[in-house]
Amino acid sequence: MANINTTLFLITFLVGIVLCSCTRDFKLDDQKQGKMWCVAKVSATNAQMQAFLDANCGKLDCRQINPGGSCFVPNTLRNHASYALDLYYRINGVCNAAIGTPAVTDPSYGKCKYP
Repeated sequence: MANINTTLFLITFLVGIVLCSCTRDFKLDDQKQGKMWCVAKVSATNAQMQAFLDANCGKLDCRQINPGGSCFVPNTLRNHASYALDLYYRINGVCNAAIGTPAVTDPSYGKCKYP
């Protein structure tokens, strides 16, 4: 009986570690080499991205994704959320794990330069 309890404890413990490591926010100090960006996950919903913009653009400098800004076009929620996620990442040091994912390729395009 003690062997079964020990085995169940170890399995539960290991599953907990895996779950915690998969859901944690990506931190700026996790970057080992090169530059990293934070962009919207493909799985992020429009509602999640809009909520992030609504909650954070009052605190961030989102002028570049407003009309006339260098990153306004293409005028898509995903592009605007990606820019705001990266701004948040630069300032706070975390990539929002709920809707963001770290990227090693610079998402800048044309006149739109990510920080």
